[in-house]
Amino acid sequence: MDSYSLKSVFDLPESFRSIFNFRYFNSLQSECFPVCFLSDVNMVISAPTGSGETVLFELCILRLLSRFISGDGRFVHIKGTLKTIYIAPSKALVQEKLRDWTQKFGSLGISCLELTGDNDSYSTRNIQEADIILTTPEKFDAVTRYRIKDGGLSFFSDISLLLIDEVHLLNDLRGATLEAIVSRIKMLARNPEMKSSALASVRFLAVSATIPNTEDLAEWLEVPVQGIKRFGEEMRPVKLTTKVFGYASAKNDFLFEKRLQNYIFDILMQYSRGKSALVFCSTRSGAQEAAQRLSQIVMTFGYSNPFIKSREQQERLREASLSCSDKQMQSYILYGVGYHNGGLSLKDRNLIECLFLNGDVQVLCTTNTLAHGINLPAHTVVIKSTQHFNKEKGLYMEYDRSMILQMCGRAGRPPFEDTGMVIIMTRRETVHLYENLLNGCEMVESQLLSCLTEHLTAEIVQLTISDITKAIEWMKCSYLYVRMKKNPGNYAVKKGIRREQVEKHMQEICVQNVNELSCHQMIQTDQDGFALKPQEPGRLMTKYYLKFNTMKHIMQAPSSCSLEEVLQIICHAEEIAWIQLRRNEKKILNDINGDKDGRLRFHVTGDKGKRKKHIQTREEKIFVLANDCLTGDPLVPDLSMTQDANSICSNGARIAKCMKEYFIYKKNYRGALNSSLLAKSLYQKLWDDSPYLLKQLPGIGMVTAKALHSMGIKSFETLAEADPRRIELVTGRKFPFGNHIKESLTSLPPKVDIKIEVSECLRQGKSKLAVTLTRLSSQGVQSTKRHYADMVGYPNVSSYYLISH
Repeated sequence: MDSYSLKSVFDLPESFRSIFNFRYFNSLQSECFPVCFLSDVNMVISAPTGSGETVLFELCILRLLSRFISGDGRFVHIKGTLKTIYIAPSKALVQEKLRDWTQKFGSLGISCLELTGDNDSYSTRNIQEADIILTTPEKFDAVTRYRIKDGGLSFFSDISLLLIDEVHLLNDLRGATLEAIVSRIKMLARNPEMKSSALASVRFLAVSATIPNTEDLAEWLEVPVQGIKRFGEEMRPVKLTTKVFGYASAKNDFLFEKRLQNYIFDILMQYSRGKSALVFCSTRSGAQEAAQRLSQIVMTFGYSNPFIKSREQQERLREASLSCSDKQMQSYILYGVGYHNGGLSLKDRNLIECLFLNGDVQVLCTTNTLAHGINLPAHTVVIKSTQHFNKEKGLYMEYDRSMILQMCGRAGRPPFEDTGMVIIMTRRETVHLYENLLNGCEMVESQLLSCLTEHLTAEIVQLTISDITKAIEWMKCSYLYVRMKKNPGNYAVKKGIRREQVEKHMQEICVQNVNELSCHQMIQTDQDGFALKPQEPGRLMTKYYLKFNTMKHIMQAPSSCSLEEVLQIICHAEEIAWIQLRRNEKKILNDINGDKDGRLRFHVTGDKGKRKKHIQTREEKIFVLANDCLTGDPLVPDLSMTQDANSICSNGARIAKCMKEYFIYKKNYRGALNSSLLAKSLYQKLWDDSPYLLKQLPGIGMVTAKALHSMGIKSFETLAEADPRRIELVTGRKFPFGNHIKESLTSLPPKVDIKIEVSECLRQGKSKLAVTLTRLSSQGVQSTKRHYADMVGYPNVSSYYLISH
């Protein structure tokens, strides 16, 4: 497209021109302008990362907002009535857009709301009043599951525009959630009750990296021909050269990544041509170690250090080194190398960013968070290993495709350079995957089939699906249905069968899932098996985001479940089934289970009730790690086992909460009590009788808790009475540390007195209880947290009261 054909911001209404800080849209944006801003059709755009796709989202938002422009050209906005939902794969990308759009659209009175795991400080009112909701697929799904009311959140009716960034995420395991929520919106939009709402004519805009099957996405999102836009590498501001190198695997993922550090210097020498380079590492420590290794290598070069071009540069680096507070960074900077991660102080982070942008630091080793948000491009990008450590699952996993493409998007520095270089370092067996990804040859497939049962239950619980016909219609709204017709072999369907047979196969899968859910009392069907209604177990599985097999296991629990049995159920949960028992861990686990000091509450036992001398299964490892962690002072010395224990506690607390609600539903009060106790213990990583209970308070770690324990302070009561100066003496800390520690007690709920009175009841065999809670004086100190308690009814009690003062 020649410069005369480029669209100008003056093609927009006057109210919207200030949104953009340039005069002309680029060729990609100009080509999409008529469809984005002058029509309401759905769109799918496939383009290289960094081609200016964000502007396309903004044009569609402005198209929606143009409905508020009055006849005389004034912009009169009605808050929260026409909502835009922006969905991106990562929190970092959501937060980047939030900062940008709050600034851009704020002048128009448009309010933006972040819905991610990092932001839980929102209310239903915030959601109702927001004009643009920026979220990740998982959080959007969770929020709409948790706030179940009349078939879903009422704000659905106000959704007018759905923006999907990096829709190729569908190819990753996380893609199933994205697929499920889009299918939910499509189903709700067809609901006759929504006929007069904004949702009835909701508009979709999906942006993807370069992929071969854009038409499949278009079919899924009901995009007409004029809404399909494909752009190739010619749209990239700089020409990108890519290389994928494969290396032999190591004994474990950690060692493999460590070994890759030895190759980085040679790669930089061969491909970066003395220009700036970003080295992406999967962890903070990995970034520091890579910078350390490079510094050690160039140290041996003396004055011929390839990263130092002049004496002036050397002098600037010496000066910068003196103002850096991070001791490790101080030494690396002198050699033209730095690292960047969330552990640095803001001052040091700004320092290293400026040095890199100015070209004084030539190589910057960083974590993947730099792929989003901060504009630090480089000539060369090296991705050191395509795996990262997933904290939630506690193991190394391949990066999402979208993350790899975001990192690649940092290569090239327009307008300073017209070329960029990307080097991906991976295992030999995964080289072809990344070559296909970078060449735009990777087909986007559906991942919904592996977790169809859970997502189908969620839709029945939210009343999106009310009968078997609707269930089949929901599956037809999925991307799975589109790809099943095109590539049946990938979804366990025989190749060469006719389209109507594929549809029949899909219906059989749907009916099979419904029957299984009904069989396990997750849902209820009528006599004909047609109408579908949610049951309490299905509601709880949906609310707590549990796997179907985990919920089945909970439902098979004994009628009077002990604390140990509750823990055993968690140890067998599918949510933590990825935890492996490694050979080198057995001795440590055997010693912990031997428990010579009597630390553990429960042990792995054999047939005769004796403690097992040899831990042999994954479930036994999980049981030992949980018990060790709950002492409050774990013995596990190994980092990977500590990470496993953290994952057990975070997932276990969620499963235990679900168990508590299920047991209350089943009137299994002993099980409910034990589940509640275990949920709290796992959340705090402490048993309720641990000698280190004070660790729960802010500012008290293990060292301080042990010091306080040595002076007899083991409870909140004894801490309240303790002398602040003596606390400082025992902990070796300075004034006013003791005062701060005592102030941490304000985070506790207020003390209450409970009084229970039994009165006669007319119904035979029943009692009536009056429970009076009286708040005791808290000496004028108000708790800074919100607290809650559960009230549970017991058998043979006809009613009860909760009276608080």
